[in-house]
Amino acid sequence: MMARRGFLALPALLALWPLARWLRPSPLPDVPPLSAPTGGLSVYHLGHSLVGPVMPHMLAQLSPAGHRWNSQLGSGTNLKQHWEPDLAILDFETVNQPPTYRDARAGIGSGDYDAVVLTEMVELRDAIRYFDGAEYFQRWADLARAGNPNTRIYLYETWHHLNDPKGWEARIAQDLPTLWLEKLSGDDSRNTPERPAYLIPAGQVMAAVAEAAEAGKIDGISAREDLFARSPQGALDTIHINDLGAYVVALTHYAVLYQRAPLGLPHQLSRPDGSKADSFTAQAALQVQRITWETVLAQPRSGLAAANPAGGGG
Repeated sequence: MMARRGFLALPALLALWPLARWLRPSPLPDVPPLSAPTGGLSVYHLGHSLVGPVMPHMLAQLSPAGHRWNSQLGSGTNLKQHWEPDLAILDFETVNQPPTYRDARAGIGSGDYDAVVLTEMVELRDAIRYFDGAEYFQRWADLARAGNPNTRIYLYETWHHLNDPKGWEARIAQDLPTLWLEKLSGDDSRNTPERPAYLIPAGQVMAAVAEAAEAGKIDGISAREDLFARSPQGALDTIHINDLGAYVVALTHYAVLYQRAPLGLPHQLSRPDGSKADSFTAQAALQVQRITWETVLAQPRSGLAAANPAGGGG
């Protein structure tokens, strides 16, 4: 009887097969390659503590003269919280201070920025499932597009807790295509293929730098933990980066925003309060710069022409 039921169910399953294929998302369209800016950019950062104040400040020090930036941040803040005025943003008053703070709705919609960089909270799966991450990503991107037809929009890919039960490297590798590019920004990419959100693959670069460090290929550091913050008592922060990690992420932003190799950029930078940031050795900085550039080039959605040859996949 069981065998007959299974046999009778087979035609029904076969009938559904074309529907399943039809419901499968179409491949993401290729992104048009970008030209390198000729001068400093005006950049708006929207996000949370994995943006933070240090990384954009470092990016400004790496960038050509004229680079300026504003932001709206929070702690663990998702894109929906930034959009909806009745939703609270944790630590809003603490992390949003002049001169860099500017209201997100007014700033992104103003058309004043050459580049708008958006990121979503982690856990990313929760942001997509419970906080409508894809919908609000598209709202923010559309607001930027409406404000200025020349504004470039970027998706800042971050990372996960070092002690993620599924593995830090595994989550970074798996989540880029499935969550960041498909679930979070896929609809936006398909709806606006001529003006897509380009990828700043900071999670991929962090993983590549960590792998190189643990293989003994970076002077002065030997573990992924060397990129992450610690409490005054020495306890490891498994998600927030230290000055070295901020430098890696700033290099990644530079490579994508300016469409240039970050080779030879300064490595001894300051924090926003003017104090000297912890830095890589000169040798390590060049090693990290090379890894950053190679990793960015390996991502077609970064917008670099060399990463997206004619006919290449997106």
